[in-house]
Order: sequence, then structure tokens, then C-alpha cells
Amino acid sequence: MSLPVVISETGLKTYEAISAQILQRLGNKALNDFRKNTIKTLELIGSSPLMYKETEFDPNIRIALIKKLSSVFYEVKPDKIEVLFFWDNRQEPVNWEKDI
Repeated sequence: MSLPVVISETGLKTYEAISAQILQRLGNKALNDFRKNTIKTLELIGSSPLMYKETEFDPNIRIALIKKLSSVFYEVKPDKIEVLFFWDNRQEPVNWEKDI
């Protein structure tokens, strides 16, 4: 099952925020690695949407590890995969009722 991947507005904003933080803290090489790994992960999600772990609160929302420091949350829909947001794994865990 292969589906198109679309990135939500929140997904784009969180991607840009993490990218800016990586550039500031670790430099261009780390940013390029993050971008390359993100593309690879999104391609995998598009070709095999169910390969990553379901979240505890909704089986249609899944989390994929991009690298040790970041993850992407996405929702599997009948006709597409929607990237909900990117997450810096060094942050506190998500309190869904409060944070999202």
C-alpha cells in the first residue's frame, strides 16, 4: 500500500523550527544529515505506512524515528498520509490533551 505524503502546516512549522535549532547548535553538516534522513523516512512512510509504531491514543497516528534526536508523527488516512508534526526527542514527552 503506497500513499502520497502531505505535510500539514504544523508539520512544516515544527520541521523548520527543528532545522533552525540544528543549524544553530550543530552546523550545516548536521542540518543536511537531518534533511536527508527526513526525506528517507518520509519515503519509507509513503511506501509502507504501517511499518512504524502506533501511538497509544490512536492506531491511525504513528511515530517514526528519524534519528536519535527527532521523530515524526503522522496519520494514515484512506487516501494519503498526513505528517502532523516533527518532534525533538530531547523535549519533555507530549501531553496530548494539553500540548496538541
